[in-house]
Amino acid sequence: MSVQNTKPQNLQEWQALATSVKIEGRAFINGRYVDALSGNTRTTHNPANGEALAQIACCGPEDADLAVHVARETFESGTWSTMPPTERKKVLVRFAELIEAHRVEIALLESLDAGKPIADAMAVDVPGAATTIRWSGEAIDKLYDEVAPTGPGALGLITRMPLGVVAAIVPWNFPLSTTAWKLGPALATGNSVILKPASSTPLTAIKLAGLARAAGLPDGVLNVLPGPGSSLGKALGLHMDIDCLTFTGSTAVGKTLTGYAGQSNLKRTFLELGGKSPNIVFADADLDRAAEAAAMAIFYNQGETCTAGSRLLVEKRIAEVFTEKVRKAARHFKPGHPQDPNTAMGALIDRSQSDTVAYYVAKGLEQGAQLVCGGRPVEAVAGGYYFEPTVFRGVTGDMTIAREEIFGPVLSVMEFESEAEALAIANDSIYGLAAGIWTNNLGRAHRLARDIRAGSVWVNNYFGGDITVPFGGFKQSGNGRDKSLHALDKYCELKSTWIDLG
Repeated sequence: MSVQNTKPQNLQEWQALATSVKIEGRAFINGRYVDALSGNTRTTHNPANGEALAQIACCGPEDADLAVHVARETFESGTWSTMPPTERKKVLVRFAELIEAHRVEIALLESLDAGKPIADAMAVDVPGAATTIRWSGEAIDKLYDEVAPTGPGALGLITRMPLGVVAAIVPWNFPLSTTAWKLGPALATGNSVILKPASSTPLTAIKLAGLARAAGLPDGVLNVLPGPGSSLGKALGLHMDIDCLTFTGSTAVGKTLTGYAGQSNLKRTFLELGGKSPNIVFADADLDRAAEAAAMAIFYNQGETCTAGSRLLVEKRIAEVFTEKVRKAARHFKPGHPQDPNTAMGALIDRSQSDTVAYYVAKGLEQGAQLVCGGRPVEAVAGGYYFEPTVFRGVTGDMTIAREEIFGPVLSVMEFESEAEALAIANDSIYGLAAGIWTNNLGRAHRLARDIRAGSVWVNNYFGGDITVPFGGFKQSGNGRDKSLHALDKYCELKSTWIDLG
C-alpha cells in the first residue's frame, strides 16, 4: 500500500497517514527486495518518541560480495554503462518525476526516520532530491569529450569513461539529500552503485531503489544494503572489486575508510566530512537579517548539519546587542513533534546524540563560557530526544566547544576587533567546510571570501546555493565535490587516445 500524494495539513493528519504507510525494510539487490543472506534484522526507532519504527535487513560482508558481483556483471554487460547518454537521461528524469509523485510518502519516511521537521522534508529535502536527480540526468547528454590541439600528424582524443562499481555511504542527518547527491552523478555517468544508508535512517534509500527500477533503471545498476558500518561499511571499503568509495559523515570514519582504500585496491575515495564553520558578523551588516540567519545556521535540522554555523564571530562593539538578537531569534526553534507542520526544530537522532550535546554544554560551562539561553534536554514528546536551542557567549578559541564538532543546537559566540582577527579566528580550525560573512563593505566581503579556507563561503546569507555549484570541504572537512558538473567528473576516468595519422 502506498500513501496517497495528498499533503496532510496538521499533526493529526500526518500521524494518521503514518499508520497507513507500508515501510519496506529489506535490502535491494539485482532489481528486487530481498532479506539479508543471514536473515538478520535490526530494529530502527522513531526519534520523536523512541518507539520501534521498523525491522530492517542487517546486511553483512556476504551481502556486500553478492551486491558487488551483481553490480560488476551489470556494469560489464553494458546495459547501463554503454547506454547512450540521451537514454540514461530519460530514465533519470522519470526517476525524478516518481520522487515528486511520491513526495508525501518520502517526506513522511524521512521525518519518521531522522526526526526531521515534516515541513523541511516537504519543502527542502524531497524537492531537492528530485532536482538533483533530474539535473544530473539532463546534464549528461550535454557534456562533450575533447580533441587535443595536436599537429597534423596525430589525433589526440580525451574521453570520459565511467569508473565501474561505486559504493556510496551516506549519513543519518540528511539521508535523502546526500543519497541524491551521490546517485545523480554516479548513475548519470554510467556506473553501477551500491548504496549503504546509515543504519538508523535507511527508509528513504530503500524506497528510492524501487522507484528507480520503476523509472526504467536496469536491474543490478542500483543496489541498496542497509547494515552497520563496523562490518558492512568495512567490507565495502576493503572490497577489491569496488572502483570508487564516496562517503559523507564524520572525519574519524572518513579517515578509516581512506585507510581501507589504501589497504585494498586504492579505490578512488572522496569524502565530505565534518565542520566547525565560522559565521562572521561585522557592525555594518543588516543586524536583524544576520541574527535571523545566524539562528537558522545553527538550529536548522536540530544543529545536526555539517555546515552548521556553530562559531558565531561578532565584531566586539556590537556583540552584546547582536547576541540578544540571536537569543530572540532562537525562540522560533522551540523543539516540537517532527510531524507537526509548525515545528521548526525536531528531535535529535537518538539518546546517544542527546547525551553528546549535553556533554558539550557541560564542558562549555566548565571552561568558563557564559550560557545565554537553553542548555538542557527537554521532553517535547514523551520518549523522544529533544534539546533546547543553546547559545554561549564569551567563548574563546581554546575552549572545546569552539574546536570540536558538536552536531547539535549549540552556538558559540566569539568576539573580534578587526578584519584580520576575524580571519585568523575563522581559519583556526582543523575543518574547512563552510563560512558566512555579513557586511555591506564590498571589498571586505571579497577579501574574506578569498582568504577563508572553506569550500563554501556565503556572503550576506547562510546555506546559499543550488545544484549548479559544487559542495565540499578543505582540510579535514574532506576532498572531492558533490553537486554541479564537477561532481560528474568524480565518477569518471579520463582516457587519452593518441592516433598516429601517418
